[in-house]
Amino acid sequence: MVKLLLFIFSLTLHAELLEYKITPKNYTPKNVKIIDTKEFKTDLSEFSALAYDGKILYIVSDKGYMYHFKLTLENKKIKSLKLLKTIKLKGDSEGAVCIGKNIAISFERKPKIVLYTKNGTKIKNIKLPKNLNNIKNYQSKNKALESVAYSKKYGFTTAPEKPLFHKKKHTIYTTKKGNFYFKKDGSITAMEFISKNKLLILLRKHNIFSRKSILIELNLKTKKQKTLLTMSSKNGWNIDNFEGLTKIGKNLYLMVSDDNNNPFQKTLFVLFSLI
Repeated sequence: MVKLLLFIFSLTLHAELLEYKITPKNYTPKNVKIIDTKEFKTDLSEFSALAYDGKILYIVSDKGYMYHFKLTLENKKIKSLKLLKTIKLKGDSEGAVCIGKNIAISFERKPKIVLYTKNGTKIKNIKLPKNLNNIKNYQSKNKALESVAYSKKYGFTTAPEKPLFHKKKHTIYTTKKGNFYFKKDGSITAMEFISKNKLLILLRKHNIFSRKSILIELNLKTKKQKTLLTMSSKNGWNIDNFEGLTKIGKNLYLMVSDDNNNPFQKTLFVLFSLI
């Protein structure tokens, strides 16, 4: 009955893509080129993660849903997003990455990374460093495993939204190569491998006066970090609460904001490339 209702809901979803300007007037691409931004007005809410396998865009919601979307680009512009399937998960799902025929999803509150089939059947829990298993080690229940990435060299790669122990550094945990560190600047909300050793990290630094999102490149081999883009409302960036990130083509990435189920916030999709 639940599956039937979800299927009917998929068919009756109200959604539209609207043009949206995110960049300030003085924006000049340096390391990151913003190609297109769309506001997604929909009945769905709280998109927290993206994963793409070349055919389907998988969107994970804070509310514990995984959505299958057909993403259509035209001239490197977001032309359409069509909902194909809705799947109910268990838990506060926050991060996602496609791994062949499967998808790995990270969770908060009960921190874990779970490997699923793309149709939502659980395969197994991924073995993590002991520090990450106990929610009491985190700064709060809502600051656990916000992100997950994967590569053959480093294995499953994740990080708490805020550091467990370090006050000045974030820790990146991998299942094959140990831990890596970089200077703390905001909270980690998403990550994606750019290449064999380079990791693209999305951070959030919000307060009641301003919103800031930052894209950082971290080279896990050389341990060097580079700030690629800082988007701040104080500098004219018209941003929202960016939480999801995925690679969708050669040097082409998609980012999404979580509207927190708040009528004053927006679901934004940002298409960009690295220069």
